[in-house]
Amino acid sequence: MADETANVEGTAGFLFELGVLKRERRSGWWHTGVRDPESIAEHSFRVAAIGAVLAMMEGADAARVTLMCVMHDTQETRIGDIPHIGRRYLKAASNEEITADQLASAHPAVAAGIQAVVAEYENGTDPEVVIAHDADKLECLIQAVEYREQGNVNVQDWIDSSLSALKTTSAKSLAEAALTMSSLTWRRTFLPR
Repeated sequence: MADETANVEGTAGFLFELGVLKRERRSGWWHTGVRDPESIAEHSFRVAAIGAVLAMMEGADAARVTLMCVMHDTQETRIGDIPHIGRRYLKAASNEEITADQLASAHPAVAAGIQAVVAEYENGTDPEVVIAHDADKLECLIQAVEYREQGNVNVQDWIDSSLSALKTTSAKSLAEAALTMSSLTWRRTFLPR
């Protein structure tokens, strides 16, 4: 019984640790002049939603993609959001190593399940993995478009690099649409005529 209690407490501890993602900012945006960038949790939420949409459009397993997207940045509770330029100078533990440490005291089924999802996202090549990575890049592109609309003009590199990294037809199509419309276009159907 003591072992089971430890597993439950370790799992609950992981859930509390995930709360850090609600407070941790995506620091790469500071380079563009964005003063209050979105949190890692806000980014991950939209990545998961985009992943589900892309999976549906591509005829893939939406649940698998969504789970990968939810877990793709959970390691940043321990290392923060290291911008791409910072990765040139820092040697961080792999996401798989960090995930194993995060879940060392968790319920064995939880630890094994999340570690498998992270390993798949980091190393897999099947369509669901490609879609999950596209969701991450597409979310960055969409966020850059929103920041540009708010007057942050230094985001074109983020848009260009995200666009060039997309692999699936659906992600490329959604990116092109996002680049040619206002982020508030969806509201027009509700405005008084």
